[in-house]
Amino acid sequence: MAAFGWGAVAAQTPPEARRVDAARLMNELMSGRGIGGEFTLTDARGKRVRLADFRGRLVLLYFGFTTCPDVCPTDLYEIAQAIRALGTDGDGVQPIFITLDPQRDTREVIGAYVASFHPRFVALTGTPSRVGAVAKAYRVFFEKVPVPGSSTYTIDHAAFTYLIDAKGKYLGIFPPGTPSERIAAILRDEVRR
Repeated sequence: MAAFGWGAVAAQTPPEARRVDAARLMNELMSGRGIGGEFTLTDARGKRVRLADFRGRLVLLYFGFTTCPDVCPTDLYEIAQAIRALGTDGDGVQPIFITLDPQRDTREVIGAYVASFHPRFVALTGTPSRVGAVAKAYRVFFEKVPVPGSSTYTIDHAAFTYLIDAKGKYLGIFPPGTPSERIAAILRDEVRR
């Protein structure tokens, strides 16, 4: 397996096996078995941050990268709008962005990026192997993909928003493109439990 993502394995796996793997992944995500867990990464200020630091609040956990042209900014916008729609109930929700591109997404870059969506967003990074371990724990597929005719790359990745309860346990996912109204309705119910 490539240290940066799961791409090397996916590229060498026959289509039938990939379908079985995709079905298994969806079963795991829907059932919650074996998804998530504690992690420690670094925030935009250089402070080590653990998932446990957010106990007592719901966590919306999103994996992406700052140069993502479409799905990441769209989903982060919807997350921010959902928190705003909650009003004071939004104080019980912590949005977290974890970069899948720690080579380009420096602490300064991720800090400015998430602040443009909502001031309460926490942005996290780490070494490629540390970020890869967290992504693997949450079953986030990602791989570095060269841009044809260029010396640069993009990141192909799964774009789920993970909902973690106030005790740090995985509750479920919001698929890419989930509207803020839907996110807010579910969060409101969870915050008031």
